[in-house]
Amino acid sequence: METREIARLGRAVSVVGLGCWQLGGDWGSVDEADAMSVLHAAADEGVTFFDTADVYGDGRSETLVGRFRKERGDDVFVATKMGRRAEQVPENYVAANFAEWNDRSRRNLGMDTLDLVQLHCPPTPVYSTDAVYDALDDLVEKGRINAYGVSVETCEEALTALRRPNVASVQIILNCLRLKPLEQVLPAAAEAGAGIIVRVPLASGLLSGRYTKDTTFSDDDHRTFNRHGEAFDVGETFAGVPFEAGLEAVDRLRGLVPGQQTLAQFTLRWILDQPGVSVVIPGARNPDQARANTVAAGLPALSAEAAAGVRATYDDLIRPLVHDKW
Repeated sequence: METREIARLGRAVSVVGLGCWQLGGDWGSVDEADAMSVLHAAADEGVTFFDTADVYGDGRSETLVGRFRKERGDDVFVATKMGRRAEQVPENYVAANFAEWNDRSRRNLGMDTLDLVQLHCPPTPVYSTDAVYDALDDLVEKGRINAYGVSVETCEEALTALRRPNVASVQIILNCLRLKPLEQVLPAAAEAGAGIIVRVPLASGLLSGRYTKDTTFSDDDHRTFNRHGEAFDVGETFAGVPFEAGLEAVDRLRGLVPGQQTLAQFTLRWILDQPGVSVVIPGARNPDQARANTVAAGLPALSAEAAAGVRATYDDLIRPLVHDKW
């Protein structure tokens, strides 16, 4: 597995990680045995970067990742997130709450010092509040966390955070249906030495190529209950692309995929080809999916023709729907 150095983090991570939202909730049920099998399957293929959050299953994902880390050892790098369990108002992003949230995550994960803690898509004013970064610096100084980063919805939020010298990473949505971060965010992160953690790389499964207009999802799956942003930012569900428009784009992208690859692997390879990307964190609901995702790390870079085809598909079908929103 290829690794990439994140200068502000002071370490290298596997280019393909594992997103652990599915192991907590909002994607239908995954029992504990299956969740642990997914985690171990990813690690067996060289994955070292595991991304979770305190809100995923209200701590279930963190607890499972913590148990897994004890079984695998300190080579497992855990990135967690905090803030989404509270009411989403800037007034809640204060030092006392950070300490409380941090204590809970440390208990869930069974870690005295957390590897990386990210603010979890907080209200926009939080990214420009000096006291927020002072409080995060204090968590580092006290040995509660080794580093901190941000998870963002918009490119402007990312650029605001990257101006802070101790922001180690930015987690952002980037995939063949969301290209805007390529323009300013990735170059700014590279210049700053901050990592780029790519989430929603398969557009909530759209870019797996498995879905049709007749596909349905369970009632407890965000792809059912958040189609229009009813529960959280609609950009987190199918990358904000209307389902039918996404299917049309997928049909076009299929024609670019070399015969030996899946559409998902092609999509993940496209992400890894983008300068400035540190790690991509696809999720998985079973070990086979986890293993298949790691194949992208060993694939050759896309041809110039394929890369141009991705851009043309975006410009023709998707850009008017998403480009100015995030």
